[in-house]
Amino acid sequence: MKLTYHGHACFSIEADGTTILIDPFNDTCGYPMPDISPTAIAVSHEHFDHNYVQMAKGSPRVIRGLKNGGKDWAQVNEKVGPVAITTVRTYHDPTEGSQRGRNVMLIFDSGGIRLVHSGDLGHTLSNEQANALGKVDVLLVPVGGFYTIGPKEADAVIDQLRPRVIVPMHYKTPVTQSWPIGPLDEFVKGKARVKQVGRSATFDASALPKETEFWVLTA
Repeated sequence: MKLTYHGHACFSIEADGTTILIDPFNDTCGYPMPDISPTAIAVSHEHFDHNYVQMAKGSPRVIRGLKNGGKDWAQVNEKVGPVAITTVRTYHDPTEGSQRGRNVMLIFDSGGIRLVHSGDLGHTLSNEQANALGKVDVLLVPVGGFYTIGPKEADAVIDQLRPRVIVPMHYKTPVTQSWPIGPLDEFVKGKARVKQVGRSATFDASALPKETEFWVLTA
């Protein structure tokens, strides 16, 4: 499975000729719009920096974690090429959605790899949520705080799930300098096994790190 970072919380995954775009942002976010024609788009929640499906070219299938304009969770159990997609229901804030509504964590299973995109997770996980996520190989997790969990809560979620690879997202960059979120440095400071891996990374079930690593992708 190949993972490519497009900025903010937007990624694409590729597996055996299938491409899935995750949480596309609109043009007000400031990142360059990728030239991408995915097979499908997966959306964790209905906010402008995560649900701009118009980013994609062609006529991709759209899989939304929420329904009724984001007011309710959808039932997601889909297969796109070799990739199985399911969700775990969460919230965008620590008060069960009273501030920012609902969110899902998107689970992508393919080739023996389980990759989880956390969307705009706003709280640490209940035992039920952690158990539903199961054995996570790669965790894409927000670390910037304010709108989502910050470094402390992200570390707690990592401790709950114990993934092999963590990819941080949703943090301040020069593009989002005016946003009230923290920079990546606040999350990675003091951590061992932090790797700069460029724009894309490839995961193989037989070659995952034995100890947890933090892989920083750059848009």
